[in-house]
Amino acid sequence: MFTKYRSIALAAVIILSSFTILYIAEWEIGKGYIVRFDGKYAKGSFSDLSGLITFDPENLQAAKFDVSVKVASIETGNDLKNKHAKSDKWFDAEQFPEIHFTSSEVTRIDSAFVVRGMLELRGIRKEVAIPFTFQQKGAGSLFYGKFKVNRGDFGIGKTNGKDSDSTLVEVSVPVISH
Repeated sequence: MFTKYRSIALAAVIILSSFTILYIAEWEIGKGYIVRFDGKYAKGSFSDLSGLITFDPENLQAAKFDVSVKVASIETGNDLKNKHAKSDKWFDAEQFPEIHFTSSEVTRIDSAFVVRGMLELRGIRKEVAIPFTFQQKGAGSLFYGKFKVNRGDFGIGKTNGKDSDSTLVEVSVPVISH
């Protein structure tokens, strides 16, 4: 008799699990995000970040990052540098108003993650890898990462083949589940 009920229970679990819907967490970018850059020739931040983030640390195959930064939102603390950065010598904000990133893969490394994808800047697309952490805090959570971008890869300024060609980018993005 016990075996009969056990078989029925097992069959019910198998049937019901075939109807299980995978939860895919979609996140809305919250207030207080930070997009900073620090290079030999300029330091500053961007104040206009938008996009779609789908991320569940238990379902990395479904993860998707599609985010943009408006070039015109650059702030270096110096009006002349801001104007220069928006000009065709650097970002060319008029012709290329956004910096865009679209992910292709997210992997786990220990307690952190790496998102790989295409970074488009000045109409040039290059693959980049961005290491990041993800901290869950109830309905809200936080993505945080640091990575380097070689400005020469995107035709920005004069380059010399040294480490000074790279700019450190730091992102801290609070998100809200919806």
